[in-house]
Amino acid sequence: MQSIVENYDVVVVGAGHAGCEAALACARLGLDTILFTISVGSIALMPCNPNIGGTSKGHLVREIDALGGEMGKNIDKTFIQSKMLNVSKGPAVHSLRAQADKHAYTAEMRKTLENTDHLYIKQGEVTDLIVEDGVIKGIKTFSKATYLAKSVILCTGTYLRARCIYGDVSNETGPNGLQRANHLTDSLKENGVEMFRYKTGTPARVDKRSIDFSQLEEQFGDEKIVPFSFSTNKDEIQKDQVSCWLTYTNEKTHEIIKENIDRSPLYSGMIEGTGPRYCPSIEDKVMKFADKNRHQVFIEPEGLYTNEMYLGGMSSSLPEDVQYAMYRTVKGLENVKIVKNAYAIEYDCINPMQLKPTLEFKNIKGLFSGGQFNGSSGYEEAAAQGLIAGINAAMYVKNKEQIIIDRSEGYIGVLIDDLVTKENKEPYRMMTSRAEYRLLLRQDNADLRLSKIGHKVGLVSDEAYEKVCRKEKQIKEEIERLDEITIGANKKVNEFLENHGSSPLHTGVSLKELIRRPEISYDMVKEFDPERQPLDEDVIEQININIKYEGYILRQNKQVEQFKKLESKKIREDINYDEVPSLRIEARQKLKLCKPISIGQASRIPGVSPADISCLLVYLKSI
Repeated sequence: MQSIVENYDVVVVGAGHAGCEAALACARLGLDTILFTISVGSIALMPCNPNIGGTSKGHLVREIDALGGEMGKNIDKTFIQSKMLNVSKGPAVHSLRAQADKHAYTAEMRKTLENTDHLYIKQGEVTDLIVEDGVIKGIKTFSKATYLAKSVILCTGTYLRARCIYGDVSNETGPNGLQRANHLTDSLKENGVEMFRYKTGTPARVDKRSIDFSQLEEQFGDEKIVPFSFSTNKDEIQKDQVSCWLTYTNEKTHEIIKENIDRSPLYSGMIEGTGPRYCPSIEDKVMKFADKNRHQVFIEPEGLYTNEMYLGGMSSSLPEDVQYAMYRTVKGLENVKIVKNAYAIEYDCINPMQLKPTLEFKNIKGLFSGGQFNGSSGYEEAAAQGLIAGINAAMYVKNKEQIIIDRSEGYIGVLIDDLVTKENKEPYRMMTSRAEYRLLLRQDNADLRLSKIGHKVGLVSDEAYEKVCRKEKQIKEEIERLDEITIGANKKVNEFLENHGSSPLHTGVSLKELIRRPEISYDMVKEFDPERQPLDEDVIEQININIKYEGYILRQNKQVEQFKKLESKKIREDINYDEVPSLRIEARQKLKLCKPISIGQASRIPGVSPADISCLLVYLKSI
């Protein structure tokens, strides 16, 4: 039988959130791209939570959008509830989160993919990499077809040798009962790729009709909806929203879990993979936080045209009978009917320290990867990596300089740097606390931070970039203008201040100084500013933040300057760490393993001390 041989610029393996962004980036940059998926029906599948964004993850979605990615646009088209989280705290941790209609989200992303020039979708299992002399040449499929390519991007998610488990039931399937990918792991190992075995899990889906909503706390969306995408018209997405609901586990729930803990695959040894510390199962929460007599359960709709409800916070791999027993102890779920059992899923992924910060494999030229295959968790983390992998694969094919977003430029930079630099032994989850410069890396200014990069690579149009440049100019000019307008300590001003709970003036101040007060905003002082011109809401938001946090922002900018100095000190790929005098053995081992590209990256490797960095700097000056 004659095998098919086809040629493409880029092959993308896997059509989850990472694969979709990777494929779209390559195709939009003019490269003939083929996207492989085990099931066309699972494109952009949301196998776990029915939402996009959330704390720190909302930052990632905004950054994806600023770079020219699709996730923000897609959720703006398909959300059913939207909420800005952490609004009682400072702007650094404000994060947008939207409930998605899962089926609509998948359908809309598939529609986008199918109508993108240069992009082709193929259902089939990729089984082998074609590597010659350390350079990727293409892939082979289970049907023995060969697809030659200049670059390959692996975005296999949780499908590699996947196994879904609850109680003593073990199904060799991918998420949602979909076919798993059985063979690619062997090819990866044959090509010297180090593999990990990780696990994650998901809660049960239950029938809406079996829930007593009168016993639950209703959770509403925001009255004024804020879009994820900077290109979305705010007025066009204001709509009626669907409620979510809140309830709690109780001591009876915990008692049932403890009585049956020996039947949990997590505790019986049946599950081999390492799970995510920051997204534990309900049995983990009960056993590890014994002082807590209740845990939150968020009941979230899976979409507008289904009765499936997601029980957020109650991920589990306990047996089916235990799941029924524990769920029915929860207030409002006393008569609940399970549509899909909760389960844990094990899968193969790589040690991400084998990657460069561009997400290209160090030892296989032209091979890139993104998403949960890189040892991360979450839709947003996956999409962010997929976009960067796609951009850099395209730059590789075009023989252009690949991009690296550093830790001072975006949460995407923090995410990737942590993955490729630190020895992560569990699925990595993004958190605001991981970002050192989070006051600069706010979700509200992602366009100002990253659109320039998106425009440079070709994913952000001239028109969109010019809009960002105008916005930046307006912010700067208005803050300068406010600094030049002085108002006196007169009766009218002091009455205004008293009415707003602010201390009176004893001498004249600029409007900028007045706005710096926590209780005063830009809009509030308009009666003292007759020359003020109308500005967009997002411009006003930036003016308020930049004025109020000016001192902190200046301080972080100085820290970034120091950070950049270390990042700019590059380390040659061919450096021999055995020749560096006075370097400790542990540091040599870690530096050889990570192969950092800069002194900055080297300084963040666990096990490399400041003294080791000093030795390295002295050596670099001598060669």
